[in-house]
Amino acid sequence: MTDRFFSLRLNCTYQGAENNIDDLSIEVLNDGEWETLELSIRSPGFLLFINGLFSCQHLYMRINSAERDLVLEKASAEFEVVADETWHIKNVDVAFSVKLKSGTPGEDDIAYIKDRMGHCPVSSNLPESIQLQKSVHFHG
Repeated sequence: MTDRFFSLRLNCTYQGAENNIDDLSIEVLNDGEWETLELSIRSPGFLLFINGLFSCQHLYMRINSAERDLVLEKASAEFEVVADETWHIKNVDVAFSVKLKSGTPGEDDIAYIKDRMGHCPVSSNLPESIQLQKSVHFHG
């Protein structure tokens, strides 16, 4: 069996205490080259699906950071998906690196944010057999 590998990355800047998106770009690795992800009616359905999962993880990271009074300046993220040859997802890794404007996250804040990311509507519809690895690293 041959696995299928997908890589996306995100760069985002934020505004306001609610961590509203100021500017956002997402890229996809295609044949060893990073390309801007431009979704359309002709985009492959699986790519739309995994981008939905990535977007949901991002949403829950930023809104739950705001709930913990962590105001974000910018973030980058890497998103890796491994699926089997029949397109069934085997595991997902998402890693956020976040620069703060204000706030000091404790371990309990980070644990809360990572837990909430597992409850986004797309994540909560994944089968339990899928490993969803989440990491969030804050720096000043």
